[in-house]
Amino acid sequence: MTMNELNKTALEDAIYRKVSLRIMPLLFMAYIVAYLDRVNVGFAKLQMLNALSLTDAIYGLGAGIFFFGYFIFEVPSNIFLHKVGARKWIFRIMISWALLSGGMMFVTSATSFYVMRFLLGVAEAGFFPGIILYLTYWFPAQRRGRATSVFLAAIAFAGIIGGPVSGWIMKSCDGSFGLQGWQWLFVIEAIPSVLMGFVILSFLDDRVADAKWLTEEERAIVAFNIEQDSAHKEEFSILKSLTSFRIWHMALIYLCFVAGLYGISFWLPTIIKAFGVTDTLDVGLLSAIPWTCGVIAMYFAAKSADLRNERRWHAIGAGVAGALGLGLSVVFHDDTVLSMAALSLGTMGIMTSLPLFWALPTSFLTGTAAAAGIALINSIGNLAGFGAPYIMGLIKEATKSTDSGVYLLSGMMLLGAFLVFLAPKPTK
Repeated sequence: MTMNELNKTALEDAIYRKVSLRIMPLLFMAYIVAYLDRVNVGFAKLQMLNALSLTDAIYGLGAGIFFFGYFIFEVPSNIFLHKVGARKWIFRIMISWALLSGGMMFVTSATSFYVMRFLLGVAEAGFFPGIILYLTYWFPAQRRGRATSVFLAAIAFAGIIGGPVSGWIMKSCDGSFGLQGWQWLFVIEAIPSVLMGFVILSFLDDRVADAKWLTEEERAIVAFNIEQDSAHKEEFSILKSLTSFRIWHMALIYLCFVAGLYGISFWLPTIIKAFGVTDTLDVGLLSAIPWTCGVIAMYFAAKSADLRNERRWHAIGAGVAGALGLGLSVVFHDDTVLSMAALSLGTMGIMTSLPLFWALPTSFLTGTAAAAGIALINSIGNLAGFGAPYIMGLIKEATKSTDSGVYLLSGMMLLGAFLVFLAPKPTK
């Protein structure tokens, strides 16, 4: 590498550090509160079911029905974000989901539980794929892996923070002002979403051209890199993007990985409780362990993939690790330490598979095709967010155990790895 090339690389590294420090903390914090509002029902379940006389099957259906609303409005929401800008649209999403998440405290029956979860999905539709699309406006492919992993690490941090905090809220606030712990959980954890919504509105820039905190030269370099990155990508109609075999293949891979993610997200407290842990605060503290391991694995896997400019085999390895860990957690069911170690391995594989996966479709999509294609992949994949919790609930109710359900999640992760193997090698 010549001196000029070294200087150019050093300059670009400095620019992208500046970009990352500006936008990634905003996106990271926004996704933490988003994900927490989406899955805190998993902790509320520990009190909510008995309080409202609901069954595990009702809980599974209610937890998963969120994704029907999500599915219906995902594509139009993402296209709208692409047209009007991320700042105002993400603000709208965050405020509406915060109000609905807090409104979960008023649930009194299975019907109201279903309705509120469905509306929460409608409100949040477009947030996740919108951020994935937004990252393509700022980071070229060779830098996007680590940026995506930082964003997706918010899922694990929501588990690390949300577990202990949720357990503490439910235990310490139970009975205060006539409200039960699960009701306080929804109210208190909705507040950060409102605050972050206004932070996003104030500080997030829609495009590189709007970034006054970059110099003119820095904006030109970032814009040029994005233009070069998009040169080999496909730009086609919305209809074509929605009927592309390659996009549907990606959607099926994502569905498998998401099944593992939401199976763990919604049922981890119940799985840990099945080990014999009964105190809600202890359940919350233990649930932070797998998510912590997931954050560490995600960072190093994304760094390795970016340095080698290789995502396909990394994603395959992550899927296999997720499957192995989930399966072993059942095998070691009677040993809490070994089960937690296996669950941690499974969570590491699940969390690592997500940013590695998103490098695949964003390697060949751009423009409106990217907005529609990413949203379609995410909406189809997130149907597993309905199916996995619901099927887990049915299995738990029928067998009085989560073991068979965890084996199913393991099989889905393995299938996802196999489908990645069948996918075309992405363009570098």
